[in-house]
Amino acid sequence: MMSAREKMLERSAPLRLVIFDCDGVLVDSEAPSNRILAEDFSARGWALTLEQASELFVGRTLPDIRAMAEARLGRDALPDDWPAMILERIVTVMRAEARAVPGGIEALHAVTALGLPWRVASNSSHEEMQAKFGRLGLLGLVRDRLHSHRDVGIGKPAPDLFLAAARAACVPPAECLVIEDSVPGALAARAAGMECLGLDRFGDGAALRAAGAVPFHDMAELPELIALAARQPA
Repeated sequence: MMSAREKMLERSAPLRLVIFDCDGVLVDSEAPSNRILAEDFSARGWALTLEQASELFVGRTLPDIRAMAEARLGRDALPDDWPAMILERIVTVMRAEARAVPGGIEALHAVTALGLPWRVASNSSHEEMQAKFGRLGLLGLVRDRLHSHRDVGIGKPAPDLFLAAARAACVPPAECLVIEDSVPGALAARAAGMECLGLDRFGDGAALRAAGAVPFHDMAELPELIALAARQPA
């Protein structure tokens, strides 16, 4: 199996844009979000641990998660205002608990130092991303670089979000590199015609590889990997 380093060395298309996922790649926010979802659904009769919620909901949009809950609990199990209510709770928690993924912010600065444009494309809402990056003091750094699934009306694993980020930077898909940590994100990158490096901090990367990504295991590795890709000729 090809390593991330080997994949970047063999890259033939020029690298002109790096597209980062947010949650699990830059911001370590999935545990607080999934804790809220587990508590909410458990109170409604779908008993979930944090670990189970994390496995089920990683990389999913709130509309996707609502559909999963209604399939389990019944179509009328959630009130009409459930998305707004959950979003408010998640935003409140993110303002207090969001942390940077180790090496994630350093990777943003490293890509900037290489002179490469970058963007963030997330299944989170803009409200959530503002809370997360605000907590980390990074709103100035990410300003005008953020893309939410709400902007395109559909989230990952559809390719629309990544394609919108590429269009905003006027870069064709083949010249983009996606940094993801979820199977829906890896599938979206593949559908968009973009190479994807898949971060798996605690596993073997098998699920990400099956979804089309090339796994790596530490964001501290990423600056070197991107530098290798950026040096490759067109």
